[in-house]
Amino acid sequence: MDNQSFVKAWKRQVAFSLFLCSWGWVSGQLRYSIAEESHPGTVVGNVAQDLGVNLADISRRRLSFGSDGSSRLFSIEKKNGALVVHERIDRESLCGSSLSCLLHLEVVAENPLELHSLEIEILDINDNLPSFISLNQLINVTELFSSPGVTFQLETAKDLDVGKNGINEYKLNPNPYFSLLTKHRMDGTLIAELVLEKSLDREEKAEHKLILTALDGGDPPKSGTTQITILVLDINDNAPVFDKSKYKISIPEDRLLNETILKLNATDLDEGANGDVLYSFDQLTLDSAKTIFQINPQTGEVYLKKELDYEISKSYELFVKAADKGSPKLEGRCVVKVEVEDVNDNTPEISFNSKSNEVPENAPIGTVVGFITVRDRDYGKNGDIRLSVPPGLPFTCQPMSQRYALVTSGHLDREKLSQYTIKLTASDLGSPSLSSQITISLNISDVNDNPPAFLHNVYNAFIAENNEAGRLLCTISATDPDEGSNANLIYSITDSHIHGSPISSFVYINSDTGNIYAQRSFDYEQFQLLQITARVEDSGSPKLSSNVSVFIFILDTNDNSPTILYPEYAGETVAQESIPRSAAAGYLVSKVSAVDIDSGHNAWLLYSLVQSASPALFRISEYSGEVRTLRGLHETDNTEHRLVIAIRDHGEPSMTTTTTIIVNILDDIAQESPKSQDFLTNAKSTPDLTLYLIVSLVAISAVFLVTFTILLVRCLRKNYDSGCGFCFSDKSLSTTYMDQYKPTLYLNTDGTLKYMEVRMAPPEAPGSCYPACFPPATDIPNVTLTNLLNGPITDVVEHTNPSSDSSLLNETNQVRC
Repeated sequence: MDNQSFVKAWKRQVAFSLFLCSWGWVSGQLRYSIAEESHPGTVVGNVAQDLGVNLADISRRRLSFGSDGSSRLFSIEKKNGALVVHERIDRESLCGSSLSCLLHLEVVAENPLELHSLEIEILDINDNLPSFISLNQLINVTELFSSPGVTFQLETAKDLDVGKNGINEYKLNPNPYFSLLTKHRMDGTLIAELVLEKSLDREEKAEHKLILTALDGGDPPKSGTTQITILVLDINDNAPVFDKSKYKISIPEDRLLNETILKLNATDLDEGANGDVLYSFDQLTLDSAKTIFQINPQTGEVYLKKELDYEISKSYELFVKAADKGSPKLEGRCVVKVEVEDVNDNTPEISFNSKSNEVPENAPIGTVVGFITVRDRDYGKNGDIRLSVPPGLPFTCQPMSQRYALVTSGHLDREKLSQYTIKLTASDLGSPSLSSQITISLNISDVNDNPPAFLHNVYNAFIAENNEAGRLLCTISATDPDEGSNANLIYSITDSHIHGSPISSFVYINSDTGNIYAQRSFDYEQFQLLQITARVEDSGSPKLSSNVSVFIFILDTNDNSPTILYPEYAGETVAQESIPRSAAAGYLVSKVSAVDIDSGHNAWLLYSLVQSASPALFRISEYSGEVRTLRGLHETDNTEHRLVIAIRDHGEPSMTTTTTIIVNILDDIAQESPKSQDFLTNAKSTPDLTLYLIVSLVAISAVFLVTFTILLVRCLRKNYDSGCGFCFSDKSLSTTYMDQYKPTLYLNTDGTLKYMEVRMAPPEAPGSCYPACFPPATDIPNVTLTNLLNGPITDVVEHTNPSSDSSLLNETNQVRC
């Protein structure tokens, strides 16, 4: 483009830009125009000024383009906000042959953030020459047969420019035989045709050369040329003729490639080159048919070069022409109609549609899971489909209109199987049958249909008395085969009362972990067993629950000192006993009786003489508490002796109680042995003594440790001849912990308490005995075991035979969970 034309174009551009800018400002967006091929740096317009941005605020507003790809062609000057050309602009590469070429950009202004639309119209300039695809066009004209007025189509020139810069005119060099005719197509394209003005004579002139020039409407116009060569041909007066004008054949769609399906024959009566025939498809034959069929130009054989598909096209029309080699060429034509026969070559297609891949486990039979669509592109029986589901699954397919429904045919249980993998098989009825499969995965969603279950049928907990509040007693645990909130377990204790107090004042359970804690300090002497009912409940809807019994055994500790029954201590009064000076060795001076409200070893008492002015004169039985003389009394012995007696239990640590007895030696007292009944009579009234005994029996009947001690005494007596022995039972503790103790009280001949026997009901066979070392039975003449019992005294037996001091006792059973 020369300088003069560029200046004119630039003036028009600036004027048009001012007009467009004012229009863009009113419409709320910016619009500019710029001629293509403008030099980089050319100012298109001032964006900052048109947006109302002051010159002082340009740097702060930071004007820039958005992410549009066309923004690379332009840039905004940071100092003055001018929009300038940044790269070469080629309208033809941006918009092709479109009459309008608009670039839509976005201008971003910051502080505050604003977004403005910007349109830039790229104006076309005449920068492209018209051109012809072929530089030389060849036209054959038969002499004498072509009459004046016959037209010949010429090649159309191309110009990348548009509008008035496009093709505007054709010119033909002057000659007496041909003229030029131009006209516009519907799309506005200018085309040219060659018109024969005078009959041609080959003998006069065999070849004519013309120059066709195409000009555009630019200022100045640009042009392109092509040469047209007209050959005048000799006469060929016989055209090839086919045997039939129409052919019809049928072939299966699985016909092999390169196999001849039809052989055509055309006859030309001419001789030589005018009689040689070449076969080809006419231009009326569709391109889709030309891609599948091929014809041999010499033999006329039609064969397949690409596989047929009945589902794509059921028939084809082949327009075949046979042209001889004469000058000019003469042609004969025929039509071949090919019918495609369907074969079973398409497998069924399956698709599964469902809004969810989950099915609740309580879904009733017949619940629709999803819809199955099957399709076979074949026809007839080849397209008929049979759908099947593997056996053994609780699902089946039910036909519906043009589809199938997958429905449940059995009951579902997520706890047994949480996911089903279903292979659906679709088979057609063709021969051979074709099939396809689709795999569907269905998850079974949970419903709350399983109550929680405890791991054990009963829970036993053991805790020593005087425990701290908050002590962990035991942990109960349950499982729920459901999932999610249906398996979220909450533990609790059912409301009940113990001795009039709510169970919540005794124990507390953690609702999440199942840990059971003590709410208070327990006292074995108050109660030995707590029976509570624990409950577990899931969080499903509706909620399901289960109960379990929890037995809490309170174990005894040595927290009580022995209590002296005789001699009775009252204030400052000291018990006194009188014996005659004539008392011989072994004379019964007194008998100390004491009880311990603890149980087991903690209640097994030992008596000892801790202070005596004459230690060689008196002794006390370690187990019975009887105080006897060691020798006869002498005249020189003092008339008053002070004895301090200690009663100690076997607990850890042991606890001790002391009492003082003053023994007076009288010369004139009757020479008879004091009776133990006197001690009991003087010690307390009969009702008080009976009360102590009842309380002792109640305490010992509920504890398994006291039975262990009694078994020890029993084994000592049974194994007297052999030395020692110890027996244990391996029987489990009966679930009926209460009402099984039958205590029996044994008394000495003098009426004092000797020992107590606790029997388990029903009695069990004795267990195995294992040796253990104990002192000989002769060293334990009397054993006094006293306890507070919380059960009734069932029997009191008075023994007169010392050999029966240790009667047989039934075994007790222990279970710890």
